[in-house]
Amino acid sequence: MVEKQYTITDEAGIHARPASALVGSISKFQSNITLGFNGKQVNLKSILGVMSLGIASGSVVTIAADGTDEEEAMAKIDEVLKAEGISTQ
Repeated sequence: MVEKQYTITDEAGIHARPASALVGSISKFQSNITLGFNGKQVNLKSILGVMSLGIASGSVVTIAADGTDEEEAMAKIDEVLKAEGISTQ
């Protein structure tokens, strides 16, 4: 299992466009990938789950991947978070 924390830097937090980009980019991975925020965890492959958390700018979230391609999945998540301006980590 690989787990990382990210600080959300997008002024609007994680809203529909960046959430869609993030979910779409990892849907091909076999690993179980979760997004944790404020004591709740959702499947990061679910746009509705991600949006239900209401993650605002400045929030710290935890993303965990567990499975055969977990390292590749986390690398892709890092890439998308930076490219979309969601997080600088």
